[in-house]
Amino acid sequence: MERLVVSPRIRNKLAGKSPPVTECDIKQCFANLMGNYVEDTREEHRTDPPTKWFVSETDYGRKLKVIFVERGEGIYIKSAYDATVKIQDMYRKKQLLAK
Repeated sequence: MERLVVSPRIRNKLAGKSPPVTECDIKQCFANLMGNYVEDTREEHRTDPPTKWFVSETDYGRKLKVIFVERGEGIYIKSAYDATVKIQDMYRKKQLLAK
């Protein structure tokens, strides 16, 4: 995996989630990923390089939505939080459409 970058601002944001999301949780989600990344095409979230996301589980079965951008040699985390059933369904549908 490329170098994972979590800025101090994002680290504080993740720590404030209930329950908190740790860098370790995010690394586990990348390691356990069974699908592909999805590009966020919503106009208000468009970035250069593109914002991408996925849903995956930690080693303890916690399902997270992880949002990031890839720049140079790094993966820059924008956010991560518990994936609702709606988000999990959306991710599954996008995976099916990509096939």
